[in-house]
Amino acid sequence: MVIAAIGVVYGDIGTSPLYTLKEVFNGHHAVPVTPANVYGILSLVFWALVLVVSVKYVIFITRADNRGEGGIMALMSLALRVVEPGRKATLLSLLGVFGAALFYGDGMITPAISVLSAVEGLEVATPALRPFVVPIALVVLVGLFMMQRRGTASVGAIFGPVMLCWFAILAALGINGIRLHPEILGALNPAWAAAFLWHNPLLGWLALGAVVLAITGGEALYADMGHFGRKPIKLGWFLVVFPALYLNYLGQGALILDHPENVGNPFYMLVPEPLLYPMVGIATLATIIASQAVISGAFSLTQQAIQLGYAPRMRTLHTSEREIGQIYVPGINGMLLGAVVALVVGFQSSSALASAYGIAVTLTMMIDTVLAFVVVRRLWKWGMLPALAFILVFLITDMAFFSANLTKVLAGGWFPLLIGAVIFTLLTTWKRGRSLLNERIRSDTMPLELFIHSLFNDPPPRVAGTAVFMTTWLDGVPRALLHNLLHNKVLHQQVLLLRVETADIPYVPLEERLRLTPLDFGFHQLSVHYGFKDEPNIPVELARCRELGLPINMMETSFFLGREALVSRMGSGMARWREKLFIVMFRNAGSAADYFRIPPNRVIELGTQIEL
Repeated sequence: MVIAAIGVVYGDIGTSPLYTLKEVFNGHHAVPVTPANVYGILSLVFWALVLVVSVKYVIFITRADNRGEGGIMALMSLALRVVEPGRKATLLSLLGVFGAALFYGDGMITPAISVLSAVEGLEVATPALRPFVVPIALVVLVGLFMMQRRGTASVGAIFGPVMLCWFAILAALGINGIRLHPEILGALNPAWAAAFLWHNPLLGWLALGAVVLAITGGEALYADMGHFGRKPIKLGWFLVVFPALYLNYLGQGALILDHPENVGNPFYMLVPEPLLYPMVGIATLATIIASQAVISGAFSLTQQAIQLGYAPRMRTLHTSEREIGQIYVPGINGMLLGAVVALVVGFQSSSALASAYGIAVTLTMMIDTVLAFVVVRRLWKWGMLPALAFILVFLITDMAFFSANLTKVLAGGWFPLLIGAVIFTLLTTWKRGRSLLNERIRSDTMPLELFIHSLFNDPPPRVAGTAVFMTTWLDGVPRALLHNLLHNKVLHQQVLLLRVETADIPYVPLEERLRLTPLDFGFHQLSVHYGFKDEPNIPVELARCRELGLPINMMETSFFLGREALVSRMGSGMARWREKLFIVMFRNAGSAADYFRIPPNRVIELGTQIEL
């Protein structure tokens, strides 16, 4: 499990040595190469890894698991569980959704900067290959996204061993570099970081915008916790990843001190010349694995957003019959591919992309800190002083990195913020629109008890089989049922009103998933409960109804689904532009039959028009 966790969780932060120190000493706010500056930067990198990744995420936040699951959606659910409905709950929801939206911006930049920085090693080996760096990177990235359709189960088994090999190489290169200047080990002393910031306050603050590249990906270890558990992630970090990363940073620092002319790409300058081409290949493979983790994370986050009601249904393909969570979302894959290609073509180099990288990550880390404060204060019952100490230490650190990254906004940092703002608008518009639509439908819905009572007075003809009507409220009559009765003049012998509910936990145990209530006149109410990471499959749930005393033959079952056409109106409760946006999203939402895996040949759709 530790090896598997290393392969998936630490790909992003594990490829940071490719570009971090290069950006510190060559970026927009380049730090002059002096012994004091090199020691100061290496000390800042070390204590950033200790404070943000080791203490904040590995030791503290990974304890805030939602039944074993991590990630900003899980953390938001935990925080909302202990906060009364109202303004505070709304604010926490918006923070969580905005943090999730920022992940997509990060998910676009990570593959671009990682693969570009790896392929740029060709320039070090042979400057004549420089014109081919961008085309080669594009070929690698397009191939990576094209592979998503086939799933990662077949290649996922090699991720751990490859990344373990990668970290061993990082450590070996670092140790070899430290031999040039063994005194570099003194950079672990925090006095070097303090002195650097004290003597260069403005430059030191600006340098944090590049130092933060060393911790990007640290938040991913919490998001992927559900796949491996807290212990393997913790052991992988402290036994393998952290030592290997920092040894490599020390080796690069020693090289810069001994050969300042190599500051242009200190990572590849550490590599012996005969091994440069193999190293480019290994680094490219490592960055592909790092990118794969981000892409899979985007698919998983999209599924969670759909389940929690923040996104419309999208076409989702399950790429593995044995592995839960192995999914492919074509729409998200296409969006990410288009953005990544545009970033590579537009920025042309990892150094230029570094200007756009970091701002989304640091903002997400700030949101994590705020949500974690609510959890430690309300859920874990910490006293006010320890809780304040927790939030002040980490929030000040997060704000220092975030504020330093604000200087990058005009140089490319606007991109992840723009992507985050657009996706945040889409998610919140869908949530608000669905709420208004449900209120409108409910106000026009006939009470179920009254409807069934009327059937006894004027019973319609009954036909054999089972009719399943999906509904939002089990105590009301679905419009599809009324339309079917109005047009077809018949009622099935067995009528099942089906409601799907999503809980604020990742997975609902099978024994707690179904709740069946028999009613008069052959009617039954069925509630199906899923967690926000469960994969809905209605035919499977209906087959399990036999255990509850209601046998259902799928070959004699028809599913009646409503197909609503929305009409805009004044005073709907949303701004006009958001109303139109919601209608467009609603029209393009995926089919309920596809999402719930209902056989298409068993589905009947009945249309209706609703004023929003």
